Amino acid sequence: MSRAIYIATGEAESGKSIITLGLMSILLGRTRKVGYFRPIIEVNNPSKKDNHIETVLTHFNLEMEYEDCYALTGAEVIKKKTKGQEGEILDIIIKKYKELEDRFDFILVEGTDFSGEAVFVELDVNAVIAKNLGIPVILVGSGKEKSNEELLTNLHLAYDSFAEKEVKILGIVANKVDENEVNSVSDDLEAMVDEKTFVGVIPMIKSLNNPTIKEIAEELGAKVLIGENQLDNQVENSAVGAMQLRNFLIHLKQNCLVITPGDRADVILSSLQASLSDNYPKIAGIVLTGGLQPEDSVMKLISGLREVVPILAINRGTFEVANRIGAIRSHIYPSNEQRIYTSLNTFDKYVNIGDLTRKYLTFKPKGLTPRMFQYDLLRKAQKAKKHIVLPEGTDDRILLAAARLTVLDIVELTLLGSRSSIQEKMKELGVSINLDKVHIVNPEHSPHFEDYVNTFYELRKHKNINISMARDLMHDVSFFGTMMVYKGHADGMVSGAVNTTQHTIRPALQFIKTKPGVSVVSSIFFMCLDDRVSVFGDCAINPNPTAEQLAEIAISSADSSAAFGIEPKVAMLSYSSGSSGQGADVDKVRMATEIVKEKRPDIKIEGPIQYDAAVDIKVGKKKLPDSEVAGEASVLIFPDLNTGNNTYKAVQRETGAIAIGPMLQGLNKPVNDLSRGCTVDDIFNTVIITAIQAQQG
Repeated sequence: MSRAIYIATGEAESGKSIITLGLMSILLGRTRKVGYFRPIIEVNNPSKKDNHIETVLTHFNLEMEYEDCYALTGAEVIKKKTKGQEGEILDIIIKKYKELEDRFDFILVEGTDFSGEAVFVELDVNAVIAKNLGIPVILVGSGKEKSNEELLTNLHLAYDSFAEKEVKILGIVANKVDENEVNSVSDDLEAMVDEKTFVGVIPMIKSLNNPTIKEIAEELGAKVLIGENQLDNQVENSAVGAMQLRNFLIHLKQNCLVITPGDRADVILSSLQASLSDNYPKIAGIVLTGGLQPEDSVMKLISGLREVVPILAINRGTFEVANRIGAIRSHIYPSNEQRIYTSLNTFDKYVNIGDLTRKYLTFKPKGLTPRMFQYDLLRKAQKAKKHIVLPEGTDDRILLAAARLTVLDIVELTLLGSRSSIQEKMKELGVSINLDKVHIVNPEHSPHFEDYVNTFYELRKHKNINISMARDLMHDVSFFGTMMVYKGHADGMVSGAVNTTQHTIRPALQFIKTKPGVSVVSSIFFMCLDDRVSVFGDCAINPNPTAEQLAEIAISSADSSAAFGIEPKVAMLSYSSGSSGQGADVDKVRMATEIVKEKRPDIKIEGPIQYDAAVDIKVGKKKLPDSEVAGEASVLIFPDLNTGNNTYKAVQRETGAIAIGPMLQGLNKPVNDLSRGCTVDDIFNTVIITAIQAQQG
């Protein structure tokens, strides 16, 4: 029998999308297959899709088609009601839900969006649907433009409405509450419900409440003249440019939207210049009204500027446009990753996950899926925030990953490079990074530069390094970043998006060096396959390890596997299984296996063993029937770099597996290398595992 939760609200603009995203993230971290369902959607235009469904399917990559995620549109419901077919509405919803129940272990159901005069009717409809599906609910209410008394009254009415229909209520979340009233509202809600019902109170988050330029353009039907790469800019204020310039400029505020007739070149150019000036706040965009556009000569000037915010044009009057913009609702949509990650972070921060999991999400996950593993990584990283340095601070992918990491507030980050270059690159990409939360360090201007030079000189003078050479090397971001880690000014480093593996690792080998008792630095990849996560080692560092080195790689990989929540069952791979094969290569693997058994009898290990016998239970039990590893191996150790590197890439490309790594093992402090072909996700994941390594010491 599938489990499910129904998210419902008693009013418009409650912000329940935050709850949907947060719960979906938790559920995917605890169970294998999670479905998403909306009984009724408001989209009635066949050419458009429901924004909630698209966002959830896209961000979480659910194995569902869009049509599977809803039962009826609002128009279909109204049509059936006018024909007296109310019973048929429930029949269709139940049938569609039951089809999903057969496919998924858990289903997250999101109720309707409330609008207009239908609010009270829809509240009752959602209660009836939840009752007939037999699903407990989480109620969400909004404190926007309400007193505490009004908020609590609305939530109480919603609570009573569901309780009267004997629908189990798991929890109540008050959203968009004045930040000064969070504790008071929480106390009042706790007093209102029984001890089995969890309570969450979320303050008003400006970045989630304010519309983006993209939303404004779509709502107004405006034409985008320039700045398409910055349409996700948040609009916090607006300023109408209909007065003389000297009076207009004093009305500019941070992230404001300038609204002005299209023939006011003075206001347009001055707004753009003010946004670049250190003496004025940055603007989010410009809307040109009246169906007017600047002359070609003015547009030529604007398009040649180094930084230009989005400029929209609309064939409506200034006053009408200003009023319509003020009424635009903010949404979470698939392409706005920053808003999605802000929502996830907000949920984690203000909704007591412990209470929720103890009171309802009590099921035990079976096995470890890639999604569970990645969720677990985030949770581990959040336990103790670590400081990671990214030397390649102007690389596009690094900045995109940094934006995601800062929104989630998982790690403290330092980007190496020129502040102006990094800011310019951010503007080109349309990336918004809160620079109050990120350190930007230009190595040659760092107050630690001379100390780093002298430290490096003292560490390497026995290798004929003089002070001049030390100074030259410390201008290199890889050496500087590694020295930050060595000196304790950062907990770990991730590099390699631009630089080679040798360039990234060489400084670490020179002065961070290996842990006591470790003679070889090696690497592993966490291979996230469809149904499991396997550890592959060594696929990046050691070309042709000896038996002793191979044994050490296996021990390090087993320990890393255990540290990341994967039970280590180690397979020492070769071209033969058991005692059947002969030759120098298989003998090396056999010897390495014996060394591991002698040094670490606690490790479950089998070798030599072929790949199919290691991972396929039928093949494994046929070839090695008495092995506790065959067919169940979680850690696969390759005999050489040629085999390991090609195999991990073949598995990654042919199966679509996510390869997280390489993660380096054996260093005193964590330094990890990226592939120059890495994606933003690769960087994000590698920073997370580096932070976890730093926690482990």
